[in-house]
Amino acid sequence: MLGKGFYFIAFCMTLIAASAGAALHYAAGISAVEAAFCALALLFGLLAVESVSARARDRAETNERIESLARACAEIARQVSDLNIRIDKVETAPAQELKSHTDPITKEIGDLATLVEDLAKTVSEHDSLLAQKQIFGNSPAVATGTVPSATPAPPPAVNPLGQLKDNEVAVLIRDALENERIDVHLQPIVTLPQRKVRFYEAVSRLRLPEGKLIEAKHFIGAARRSSAVLPLDENLVNSSLQVFRRLAAKSRDVGIFFNLAPETLSDRAAMTAIMDALDENKSIAPSLFVEIAQSDFRSPNAVHRESLHQLREHGFRFAIDHVSDLHIDPQAMAERGVRYLKISAELLLGRVPQTGAQVHPADLVDLLGRYGIDLIAEKVENEATAVDLLDYNLGFGQGTLFSPPRPIRSDLLKAEVTEFPAPEMKPVETVSRQNDISKLAARTVRRA
Repeated sequence: MLGKGFYFIAFCMTLIAASAGAALHYAAGISAVEAAFCALALLFGLLAVESVSARARDRAETNERIESLARACAEIARQVSDLNIRIDKVETAPAQELKSHTDPITKEIGDLATLVEDLAKTVSEHDSLLAQKQIFGNSPAVATGTVPSATPAPPPAVNPLGQLKDNEVAVLIRDALENERIDVHLQPIVTLPQRKVRFYEAVSRLRLPEGKLIEAKHFIGAARRSSAVLPLDENLVNSSLQVFRRLAAKSRDVGIFFNLAPETLSDRAAMTAIMDALDENKSIAPSLFVEIAQSDFRSPNAVHRESLHQLREHGFRFAIDHVSDLHIDPQAMAERGVRYLKISAELLLGRVPQTGAQVHPADLVDLLGRYGIDLIAEKVENEATAVDLLDYNLGFGQGTLFSPPRPIRSDLLKAEVTEFPAPEMKPVETVSRQNDISKLAARTVRRA
């Protein structure tokens, strides 16, 4: 909307143009039409000059207003910044004061938590030591709560049953089962490098009537060939359950490894009996680990694989031992329930020929760890081997260096647990079964 000043200026311009036209007509003698055109031209020229001047004034005024707004914004921003600083001071002052009062309390709580953690660790070690003493008795090997730093490896033993036939060995085994002469020994699996007991492996020993102990490696082959391995595995599972119950009463941080032969896993009747016993102890399934040889784990036998699947479905996990090659698929093993892989120290250290290695042994721990599988170095026989294994960042070790298999106190195996059906005795093709057993035992003693 145009202001009053514009109309006044326009009136003045019109008056000037009219005066100029009149002067030209009367003074200069120009015709009235020409004088009128000159007056109009002058008027338009004055209007154009005024328009340009007005625009210049508007721009100057606008720039001045913008600069004024900018100064105002800058002032507001400064005031806001000052206000923020004041607010921060108001907010941090109580926090700093509170921190000065709470820091000592926080430190005391942290110290107390450390003391409680140390106390809990001491109690746990004490309970573990007590449980070991209750299992093994007052053996020097467990007097300190850790395995001894070194145990001389025993000399290679000659198989005292080497001259017996498979059916004769089966007779000895069945007689030992009936007369409770199949003993279960425990060999510790220790943490590295601390060498504290974390698991036990349960192994069977055949005790002859006169008391001589025979290691499983001397009779297990004949037992597998003569179908006597099924009752042995059933006895081993029963004993493992009994031992774990006593251990778990003192410490939950423990586990038991035990072997199941492929003949047992491939026998539906035997696995039914074992599963019935394990079902009644399903709550301790995560602490029981079934050991399977690498070659048996790869078995295409349908019943064998079905048994492994059933064990896994019931919460049991597996450990693979007797590893002969390093062609390992950790993802496939983890999917089938494997949680531990046991490899001999000699194979890990490259002291024996190996085939199929897809990764260097030093990288196995990291590779297996990605799939939740721990590596156990077994058959650690001397201190030099143990030192070399430390470079592999292993979590666990097993071998005679730490402790050989030790007998369990006999009274621990009297606890009530679900028992398997008594194995059927096959008829013996001799005049008298008792006479045969006596003869076999006598022959064994003479050859030993």
